[in-house]
Amino acid sequence: MSDQVSPLAPEGFPELPAIDGVRTAAVMAGVKYRNRPDVLVAELAEGTTVAGTLTRSTTPGAPVTWCREILSKGAGRGLVVNAGNANVFTGAAGHAAVRETASAAAAILSCAPDEVFVASTGVIGEILAHDKIIAKLPEAKETLRAGAWDAAATAIRTTDTFAKGAGATAEIGGKTVKIAGIAKGSGMVQPNMATMLSFVFTDAAIPADILQAVLTPVVDRTFNSITVDSDTSTSDTLLLFATGKAGNAAPSAADDPALDGFKTALEEVLKELALLVVRDGEGAQKLIEVRVTGAESDLSARKIALAIANSPLVKTAVAGEDANWGRVVMAVGKSEQPIDVSKIRIGFGGIDIAVGGMRDPDYDEAPVAAHLKGREVGIDVDVGIGAGKSTVWTCDLTHGYISINADYRS
Repeated sequence: MSDQVSPLAPEGFPELPAIDGVRTAAVMAGVKYRNRPDVLVAELAEGTTVAGTLTRSTTPGAPVTWCREILSKGAGRGLVVNAGNANVFTGAAGHAAVRETASAAAAILSCAPDEVFVASTGVIGEILAHDKIIAKLPEAKETLRAGAWDAAATAIRTTDTFAKGAGATAEIGGKTVKIAGIAKGSGMVQPNMATMLSFVFTDAAIPADILQAVLTPVVDRTFNSITVDSDTSTSDTLLLFATGKAGNAAPSAADDPALDGFKTALEEVLKELALLVVRDGEGAQKLIEVRVTGAESDLSARKIALAIANSPLVKTAVAGEDANWGRVVMAVGKSEQPIDVSKIRIGFGGIDIAVGGMRDPDYDEAPVAAHLKGREVGIDVDVGIGAGKSTVWTCDLTHGYISINADYRS
């Protein structure tokens, strides 16, 4: 964890609702870090359903493989997360570490091992000293409590400069339901099915298959629409647990109108967590929102937006507060998506720079330069061929990113 907090960080950790049926504990196991919590344990009430999205990386960590195997059961009673070692590319030893951790946690939580989800984040390729984690599980059990979200979010941090949390309330069938979520992520972030790590909890009663159907499209519009450095993590894990303690009538399908308010609230929470990850991008000084319209399809717009958001030349121009819109033209072109060059429009901060496929004859760089001096930068591109649109969030690329990653293992 960095001692220097990102200038894009919120003023403090938010007040999040306690979730009936969820208790957490944060303990110091010394997996990598010293004198700080580095293991999160969550206890979930019997009957809790679970949905999730996991990295599409073809070199996933052992915890991701485990979660993928047990997600189909749709039930969760426990969660164990460690920071400092990703347990990735560790062969049979890595898979054994996950199984043994899940079994040990199941014993103290009085459940089956395949009801315990496991996640890890940190250095790749080093054998995980999971015995240190297991040794701390009894202490974790004794310190479990509801609503301790700040400590939980702190325990899963690596290069993060601040703990990340978001919450909301909604109604399902006249019953108030609560949502609370935490996340970690700062570098190696272009989620591809999830984010680095994020765990979201609700007291709503929602069957696992419906919970999954609700979650997937929301992830696409939130976590899958951010990027820090274009690098998809081997450990990306997003899990959503629903304890059912709110007492609402279970919805009949994902498109049940009773779920409308819950869907809106869930998207608010996931979007806030995703943006907090971008705001904590390694070395970040500016939050960038890229909005693409006029594309052949939403998917095409997304590919164009990501090409812009991931361009080192665009990101460094923003870092240097240089209105170098030609780099945006380059990024649109390299996406290889259908466009009409004669109709492209480009703007920064709502100010047109290029129209009709060329520089706006009335363009004045002064207000654009002023916009780039702010902490939040908007880039708008219309490619002139259809109704497809997409919004992607990223951050600038500074010397800080290089310094953090050059020294990551030391």
